[in-house]
Amino acid sequence: MLKKIDRAKLFLQQEATRFRCPLCHETMATSESGVVCGNGHRFDVSKKGTIHFLTKPIASDYDQHLFEARGRMIESGMYLSLVELMAQKIDPSCVLDIGCGEGSFLAQLTQQANIKVGVGFDIAKEGVYLATNQATDSFWCTADLTNLPFADHSFTTLLNIFSPSNYQEFDRVLQPGGQLIKVVPGPLYLNELRKAFYPDDEKKQHYSNERVVEKFEQAFEQVEKHHLTYVFDIPTARQFDILEMSPLEWGASEERKKALQHAPLTKVTIDLEILIGKKSK
Repeated sequence: MLKKIDRAKLFLQQEATRFRCPLCHETMATSESGVVCGNGHRFDVSKKGTIHFLTKPIASDYDQHLFEARGRMIESGMYLSLVELMAQKIDPSCVLDIGCGEGSFLAQLTQQANIKVGVGFDIAKEGVYLATNQATDSFWCTADLTNLPFADHSFTTLLNIFSPSNYQEFDRVLQPGGQLIKVVPGPLYLNELRKAFYPDDEKKQHYSNERVVEKFEQAFEQVEKHHLTYVFDIPTARQFDILEMSPLEWGASEERKKALQHAPLTKVTIDLEILIGKKSK
């Protein structure tokens, strides 16, 4: 079995032309240690098999603990219906997972949809490092959403799951006829958790995705929508993970967190909007 660093170098040997330099936007080619552009800007593969494409520090509040909890929840089947739907819609030729975190969604989709070339990136290196443990040949890197280190028209499908968007960059890296699959929470998403964390704050108990959906519809002429709603039975072993897998926890009082640890949730509502935008050919 190849080491992570060797597996990443092998990927780059085959797919280097899908990348572009985030500093000067020149085409990349493989080097002995990673990739290099025509102007000599080098980006080396780390021992964990990742490349750091960020040209400036970008703060992230997401840490390893959150990504690990999120990964265990996804592995437990919390989003299985979502993965199955995306697997039916995806073009598996070359897929980019935007804001991949610990890589769980791309890994599950690779198994279900037989993704041929997969790339995932996030600004949080803690998530990207964990993603290298996934049982997939996908390539993982840290990158900036506003300055993607990928060549024009280099992906057939973009995944944007619970992550911010930059439609100008998405349009640039998406092939003509390609698609963006964006997943956003519906108004009832994790409703039980919101109420448990913030019992006296009605504003935090509710979420609206109207502005997000509106921006998506402005970015694409062809839009397909799907709505998924179901109640997920939280496995006993994962009842603490549900409390720690999302930013919802950050504003909750220590008193509420302790109360939920003593009387954990057993069910949670999954309410999702899946938006699929097609790029003109």
